[in-house]
Amino acid sequence: MNTTKMTRFLIAAGLGVGLNCGIAMAQDAGQDMKDAGHATKDAAVDTGHATKAAAKDTGHATKKVYHKTAHGTAVAADKTGDAAKDVGHDTKVAAKDTGHATKKVAKTTAHRTENAGDALAGKPEQH
Repeated sequence: MNTTKMTRFLIAAGLGVGLNCGIAMAQDAGQDMKDAGHATKDAAVDTGHATKAAAKDTGHATKKVYHKTAHGTAVAADKTGDAAKDVGHDTKVAAKDTGHATKKVAKTTAHRTENAGDALAGKPEQH
């Protein structure tokens, strides 16, 4: 009889522990589902913040590159304008020098031609 009582006691204890563990597992599984939902939500929020920050940084970098490109273009245009101005000035100086040399050669040629005519006519060399 002691064996039967002991067997009943062990079966009752086993069922009690088993059912309590099942209830505890059910609570843990539900809590795990809630935790998983919260974790998913937190991950989505973090991803959204990271995406927003990355987009902001990308926009800032794009704006910075735009301004640097615009500045570089302006500097190049200024240098091109300065070079064109220098070329124009050099052309003006060269034209003036060429004109002066042409005038000088024309005067010298005219004077020599006149002296040659005077020499043929028998006049003195100096006028």
